[in-house]
Amino acid sequence: MLTTQIRADMVAAMKAKDRVEVNTLRGAMTAFTNELVAKGRKPTDELADSEAVAVLKRLAKQRKEAADVYAKGGRAELAEKELAELKIIEAYLPHMASETDIEKVARAKMAELGVADVSGIGKLTGIVMKEFGGNADGQVVKTVLARLLN
Repeated sequence: MLTTQIRADMVAAMKAKDRVEVNTLRGAMTAFTNELVAKGRKPTDELADSEAVAVLKRLAKQRKEAADVYAKGGRAELAEKELAELKIIEAYLPHMASETDIEKVARAKMAELGVADVSGIGKLTGIVMKEFGGNADGQVVKTVLARLLN
């Protein structure tokens, strides 16, 4: 189970006195507990791996957005902290599809659906995302589709 692995890694990080990793993993464990409570389950239950991955993806997205905001605001040290936390979180996420993989699937779906212009980008985005089962970054999919349709 992913939650068990994260808990074990958190203990190892505590022993190694790695404050950034400890705080990041502790935050992830808290997010898991919050997810359990939000779903009406006991805080002592364990999330299924698919649920834990969904929580980790949400945390990763938050870190990316925060790093962007800090970088735009001229707070490089805070942006670096967020990116360091993002790297730790991404280590637990499944491998994301590359642009090349996304482009192959997108071309196949475009031909299958007969989409040739930007008007079908929304429908196509959903279909491509579904094809990857959540293992593709939505922003990357949109970028690839925009490039193909323009």
